[in-house]
Amino acid sequence: MRKLLLPLLALLTLPMTISAQTPNASPAAPSPAVQIDRGINLGNFLEAPHEGDWGQKLQADDFSIIKQAGFNTVRVPICWSSHVTAQPPYTIDPTFMNRIDWVVAQAKANGLQAILDYHNDNALMKDPDTNADRFVAIWQQIAEHFKDQPPSILFELLNEPNGKLDALRWNALLTRTLSVIRVDNPDRAVVVGPVSWNSYEKLPKLMLPDTDRNLIVTFHYYDPFHFTHQGASWVDGSDAWLGTTWQGTDGEKEDITEAFDQAAAWGKENQRPIYLGEFGAFSRSPIEERACWTAFVARTAEARGFAWSYWEFSSGFGAYDPKAHQWRAPLLNALLPKR
Repeated sequence: MRKLLLPLLALLTLPMTISAQTPNASPAAPSPAVQIDRGINLGNFLEAPHEGDWGQKLQADDFSIIKQAGFNTVRVPICWSSHVTAQPPYTIDPTFMNRIDWVVAQAKANGLQAILDYHNDNALMKDPDTNADRFVAIWQQIAEHFKDQPPSILFELLNEPNGKLDALRWNALLTRTLSVIRVDNPDRAVVVGPVSWNSYEKLPKLMLPDTDRNLIVTFHYYDPFHFTHQGASWVDGSDAWLGTTWQGTDGEKEDITEAFDQAAAWGKENQRPIYLGEFGAFSRSPIEERACWTAFVARTAEARGFAWSYWEFSSGFGAYDPKAHQWRAPLLNALLPKR
């Protein structure tokens, strides 16, 4: 089993020798060839219904800025479902596909791995039975289009399955979709996570094809939610949470440690690498507390051998200030203290 995982580990530089340890064990230092993967989400760009709808468009400089800061991966949330025909065969708009080609080219030119993440398909969450064929058809096109890309280009099957896309339906759909992807991409790394918004608590309900060892399992973490999402306009009632603090007390840290121990234990039992695909605190929290929380989450993930990607680059959670054209130092130092 370990031999089969080696190509994936070399690709992602995920230290399975660490993540496979007993939770809370002190990990051995990784060798130079096995470095913990550190990434950032390109959030609020391409997962908008149309790029620019949420006030941001990707620029070529964004990729070099991210690389120079010390990150080696970009997770690229993409709203594919807004750019396909309404009827079968659900053809992806060629202009939009060209835009994703540009993103891939920029990532490669800057030495960044890129995770192409299928994001924001509300119809699938509300009515998975009706929309499953469309989802598979879209992935068939993505897989065929990018089949000749290097291993540094990864696929993420679906961001945060939720709603009526329950565990039973999701397990069936992911297996069906993976079989389509593997026709043209037998060895490409594919990221997949559990239901309930990629909750670590739902990892035991995630059923993966045992013979497919080129899978990376993701979970997202935003607890305590009243702290990380206070004042977030898209969350009902969040203004009432303004003033919620995170001081890094033993109890606050223990909540995070226990959650990550559960994810690590599942990864060890199932021999799957674990990837913390999203974590972050919204800008209405004091930046010093955001940085304190962010640093503890990142170090806790690293101690268990998890790769991670911060949410996100330059919007409401942003570590980078696009108006000032500079990183927000407390957040960048929290993420990359040894850059």
